Amino acid sequence: MVLGLFRPKPVSPRLERLHSLFLFVNLTPAELAIVDGLLHERDYCADEVIFDEGEEGQAIYIVLEGRVAIRRDNDGEPMVLAEMESGAVFGDVALLNNAPRLAQARAATPCRLAVFFREDFMVLLDTHARIASKISLQIARTLANRLRDVRIAPQTTQHL
Repeated sequence: MVLGLFRPKPVSPRLERLHSLFLFVNLTPAELAIVDGLLHERDYCADEVIFDEGEEGQAIYIVLEGRVAIRRDNDGEPMVLAEMESGAVFGDVALLNNAPRLAQARAATPCRLAVFFREDFMVLLDTHARIASKISLQIARTLANRLRDVRIAPQTTQHL
């Protein structure tokens, strides 16, 4: 009977889902529960703007359901840079830097997002530095991978 006291608590489907995201994959169940308490869920209608290009970045977003289009203005015409589906994380630089957004995020379909505000992340830095450092490291890894994926077109040389 005493052994029953030490069984791990069942993990909720939401926490399992969050743990599967690259951003939180290195967190323990207890750490993940702390972060989960800081996340806010938001529902968006199809074609609703989540954030605009040029706005100050104040949050990171996790797609729980639906799809989000990341768009940029191209001479007055919107150009879709990427589509984020369930499980995708976008706007991640906003946790580290409150610089203006480089693109617009718009709901491509009705969607539900988890939002992690920069202000809450800063509190996490003060109260649970280990958790915040694990998340920051994952963001840094993602940014490094993005930089590695950038392909520079070879320069054409003209022979005179």
